[in-house]
Amino acid sequence: MTNSIEKQIFLKAPRGRVWRALTNPKEFGTWFRVKLDNGFSAGARTSGNITYEGYEHLRFDVTVEELVPESRLSWRWNPNAIDPARDYSREPTTLVVFELLEAAGGTLLKVTESGFDRLPPERREQAYRGNDEGWGIQVENIARHVSQSP
Repeated sequence: MTNSIEKQIFLKAPRGRVWRALTNPKEFGTWFRVKLDNGFSAGARTSGNITYEGYEHLRFDVTVEELVPESRLSWRWNPNAIDPARDYSREPTTLVVFELLEAAGGTLLKVTESGFDRLPPERREQAYRGNDEGWGIQVENIARHVSQSP
């Protein structure tokens, strides 16, 4: 296990299109499978109900760190916070960073989540494994989303 997860995917879409999929609450909700209560704003919390089958009882809750148009979106959250009986609010968070880079014929999207070594030892491995798998799914979800809608 390492401290960070890194995924990248080439998207056959311009950066502006990928940026909209990342930051427009309705579009983000479609591919990420969450119904957001509000949009993304630097320094603010964004939350909503998960719509992914089997996880509807969970909330998506992040604090946006950085929002650089068509370049970078980052947030902090409690990774793999799937036990409704556990209070994760006092645990350290991880940092998720989406970076958009120009690429011939489209956009390279890089997703990095770091800070797993700060998590409580009893949660660290499960959080890492769950999010590693989850980000693999999510980069495919956004790829489908931007290819299917203008």
